[in-house]
Order: sequence, then C-alpha cells, then structure tokens
Amino acid sequence: MVMAVSFTRYGRLYYLDPGPHSPSVGDKVLVPTDSGPEVAECVWAPQWVSDDIGDLPECAGPATDEHLARDEANRRRRAEGRSVAKRLIRRHDLPMKVIGVDFLDADNVFKIYFTAPHRVDFRALVRDLARGIKARVELRQVGPRDEARLQGGIGPCGRDLCCATFLKDFEPVSVRMAKDQDLPVNPLRIAGACGRLMCCLKYEHPLYVKAHERMPSLGSRVETPNGSGQVIGRNVPADTVTVRLNGGGRCSCPSASVCSPRRQHDATYNPDEG
Repeated sequence: MVMAVSFTRYGRLYYLDPGPHSPSVGDKVLVPTDSGPEVAECVWAPQWVSDDIGDLPECAGPATDEHLARDEANRRRRAEGRSVAKRLIRRHDLPMKVIGVDFLDADNVFKIYFTAPHRVDFRALVRDLARGIKARVELRQVGPRDEARLQGGIGPCGRDLCCATFLKDFEPVSVRMAKDQDLPVNPLRIAGACGRLMCCLKYEHPLYVKAHERMPSLGSRVETPNGSGQVIGRNVPADTVTVRLNGGGRCSCPSASVCSPRRQHDATYNPDEG
C-alpha cells in the first residue's frame, strides 16, 4: 500500500509505506527524515496500487501533541529566520532573494536558500545572521528550477508544477524535444514557471517519438474514409491526423483509419495477420 504526505499545504508530495497505520486525509503523521521524524499532513489515504513499489520509507505513526508543539515552534523559528535574513540582506545591500528556510532544531541550524543573478560574497551576512538568530547558518544559492520547486505554483497547463509535486530529478531538456512534439519554438509557449524549458517535454518525448513512427509523416499522401489527400497535421494525444483532401476541404481522422497504402496500415496495426 502507498500513502502520500506533504510538509506544507499544496506542497510537494512524498510517498510512504503506511505500515500498520491507517491515517485519513488531513491527519498529521510522522515522516522519517535524516534529522529525525517530522510532522506532515496526509494528502492521500493508504490505498492499494497495481505497480510493485518498493524501498519507500515507512510512516512512523500519528503525530502526538508533543510532536505538533515542536513542529509549531519550528515553524515560528523558520518565520523568524526568514524575517531576519531579509532585513540583513537589505542592510548589506546584496542582490539576493530568500526563497526558502529550513530549521533543524536538533542541531540548531538554519539552511537559507536564495537566488541571485551571480555569485555573492555573503560571508559578512552569515556572521550577522548567526548573531541575529543565535544559530548556525548555512546559505545555499539555487537556480531557477529549484526556485520554482521550493516556491510552487501553477504551470501553463493549469495544474500544480510537476517539480513541486511528483518530479524528483531535473533531466536535460532540449528544443529538439519541442520540435519532435510539433510545438512552436516560442519561448512563451514552451517555457515553464521557472523560465526554462518545461520539464514535461522530457518525459512526454518518448510517447511522441513512438507515435510518429506509426503515424503517417507530414506531407505524405494517404487514403482516408473521406478520400485521398495529404497529411498536414498530427495530434498525438488524440491519435488523429489532419488531411487536406484532393477534392477540397480537410478532415480529421483517427490514425487507424488512415493508410498509405492499406497493406502498410495492416502491417502496423495487425502484425499477426497477413
């Protein structure tokens, strides 16, 4: 069985093995981390999945009042650290933007994540921060993709950002992938909230490559239920092709009903026949 939790509302989802526990949506549970159990909110109640998923961390059980009090205290400390960091950054006149703060109460350590247009000498800032919040401070500069992951948001598709929900690793994305998916090479159309190429271009790319291998290519002459014509467009998600008919007009047909010639169509869709 699998359950999903989030450390912040509408934040990234983390998947757990519920073990012997059966929390409901909205319950506070304990999640094992490198710095000890942390409180998170159950987003998906335990459910059976068909895929064989292993090596998931096991839920450490429901959060007690003591854990909830500790979590609330840590939240206040993180808010305090963010406020002090912003104030001191303005005082030092540094081109930095704070986008995330972690606090490890066991070690009394603040990890402050920031973005900047270039490398920043923040040694003096670290000393002032350590004095101001009375803890050890680590500053970490992150890039645009990590900024979007930490802050979250809504993508061009209208859904929560992939990087802030389920996507674990960033893989290289190229403009060639957008071209293979018949997308216009327009930065406004293929860029995500981070300003870089959308991550979905990467993990949707194999689907388009496989579909284009069996669908007629653009410009090819084909036979359709409405007559002969030339392919002028392909819609992979809908599995259809748009054909300009020889007699005038155009039609959109399921790719299974388009062949050039019919024997080639049968070899593709019915390899066991013939």
